[in-house]
Amino acid sequence: MGVNIDGVIETREADGWDIEIDLLDFGLGRERFAWECLFGTGGALGVERPLFDCRGLPEDVSESVRASIGDWESSHTYATWAEIVAVDWDAPLCDSPAYSMTGEWRPGPEEKLVFHGWVWTPTEVLDAAEEEFGEDLMPPEWPPGGEVAMKDVVYRPVVLTARMFAPPEGSWGHVWAAMRDQAAVYGDENVRLVVWFG
Repeated sequence: MGVNIDGVIETREADGWDIEIDLLDFGLGRERFAWECLFGTGGALGVERPLFDCRGLPEDVSESVRASIGDWESSHTYATWAEIVAVDWDAPLCDSPAYSMTGEWRPGPEEKLVFHGWVWTPTEVLDAAEEEFGEDLMPPEWPPGGEVAMKDVVYRPVVLTARMFAPPEGSWGHVWAAMRDQAAVYGDENVRLVVWFG
């Protein structure tokens, strides 16, 4: 049995916070990599600095949220819309490249290499790296500037960013759009996402 996410978008008026939207309405599914980058839950990627890591429940969380959490014994965290707007989606979430991932760079306009996406490093790339560098090394251990070219793809070590796994325009974009709409009514500091896992 796997971990699940639940949560709400709350808004604050003069009499306090209350639930505005249920997170389950967005049909996000089990996006564990996004959870790790955003909230520090998961651990498969090795993210060292999640954006909104295990802050617990806000002290002034609404009674509706407390009732919704019920018996869920798990991690809780939150973020206001003001904090989400301030996120640098391209900032490193780790101090070193991901252990078993590489980025793919492919020819783009004018044949310049452009980042195409990340992959779990294929065995043939690791084999080629061993030939290239003279020893069996994982991507973070490659020499500075080290890369492996295979066919029309260049593989390089990548440092994890939130944009790689939880981009603002991805599936979480629907959540951010809903929060943006609420912030237009209540103000950036008066809209927050509260999530919990169990």
